[in-house]
Amino acid sequence: MKTHTFKGGIHPPEHKNLTQNLPVLDVIPSSNTVCIPVTQGGAPNQPLVAVGDTVARGQKIAGSESFMSAPVHASIAGVVKKIETRMVTGNLEVPCIIIQGDNSGRTDFMPVLDPFSCSKQEALDRIREAGIVGMGGAAFPTHVKYNPPAGKIIEYVLVNAAECEPYLTIDERTMVETPEKLVDGLTIAMHVTGAAKGMIVLEDNKARLVPVLEKAVSENPRAVGVSVCLCKTKYPQGGEKNITVSALGREIPAGGLPADIGCVISNAGTVCAIADAFREGKPLIDRGVTVSGGACATPVNIRVPVGTLVGDLIPEPVSLKDNVAKIISGGPMMGFAMTNANFPVAKNTSGVLFLTAQETFLVDESPCIGCGRCIDVCTCRLSPVMIVRSMKAGDYEAAKRYGLMDCVECGTCAYVCPARVRLVQRFRTGKAIVRAETAKKKAEAEKNAAKTGGNA
Repeated sequence: MKTHTFKGGIHPPEHKNLTQNLPVLDVIPSSNTVCIPVTQGGAPNQPLVAVGDTVARGQKIAGSESFMSAPVHASIAGVVKKIETRMVTGNLEVPCIIIQGDNSGRTDFMPVLDPFSCSKQEALDRIREAGIVGMGGAAFPTHVKYNPPAGKIIEYVLVNAAECEPYLTIDERTMVETPEKLVDGLTIAMHVTGAAKGMIVLEDNKARLVPVLEKAVSENPRAVGVSVCLCKTKYPQGGEKNITVSALGREIPAGGLPADIGCVISNAGTVCAIADAFREGKPLIDRGVTVSGGACATPVNIRVPVGTLVGDLIPEPVSLKDNVAKIISGGPMMGFAMTNANFPVAKNTSGVLFLTAQETFLVDESPCIGCGRCIDVCTCRLSPVMIVRSMKAGDYEAAKRYGLMDCVECGTCAYVCPARVRLVQRFRTGKAIVRAETAKKKAEAEKNAAKTGGNA
């Protein structure tokens, strides 16, 4: 099978051998308690339950009337003990609903719904009501993605199964263990979006899965137009802008969306969640996670209720060595360093890593030497060195011209930087400053318009 690739990128050590052959284990937190963030993608939600309420697994506990929102559901049956702010990925303090399990096993799933006989609106409503968001990291509401603006014709649904981040193998194990569910979810996504073609996109370090997936495709009578595409193993192959170039030869325009080039992209876990939502009426309440790293004595692939505190997985099934230097929620390239393990697994948590000092490159920055390596590897064809220099000079207009807001924060530039400049962190800060300034100007304009009655 021919392999495809994109310009730029890097080849970090994969470290996938630690877990790629380990089956996914179903695990309940040792405390029998979950801490569920009220909002997990999209517009902010509000709690729909109160302290003391008894809830069933699958019951909606937070939601919003906003089209851009995705509701949140109880992942275990029990009693709402608290509603308070807790630390989540990114070391942010956000409202969370804490549920103490009662071991009753009560469920409150939705009725089973045939995705191929219901209307498109009913299908979109089901995806929304199931609280499905992108499980690859962004947590963008899937019902919004599958309902593109008028005039956008979707030709392809791509399943992003590249899983290009080092260490992470939960998507690979999902494909090994439930390929038929993945193909079913893909055919549902194709039907909802009107796409005639579907494509499962893998890196060639997972070439052994091609016959597994092709067999699942051949056995599904609705999988007409579905194929498997093999791309070269290179980071960040799983980025939207890279996967469309590799798989389709199409480039998403700056500031644009995959729909602009006739496709939608969903993570492997996301399409499996779609299948569950229709076939079982099950909301997105469980999350597969790879727990790994050099400081992890027992690397595992596990499936846990959303809201499980990582700390409740220690020391069983996760045992740690005494040389933990860094805890990361997500992958080592785009994940977030955490101050401790007392944060919940969310819908978009693909991995948790416990790394040694040797794995983290914990060294001080030194001055940029202008070598240009960051430009060579940037898959968005930006000039990271010029962006950071403009920001240092306080010239954010120049930083935007060099591509600050087009950066996807993949970390390739920081990885190759010999001066170890923390480029991604700087770009995230720069984007926040630009967005804050834009919001300030908008508020001022609206205030002035109100004073003048809208007259210039």
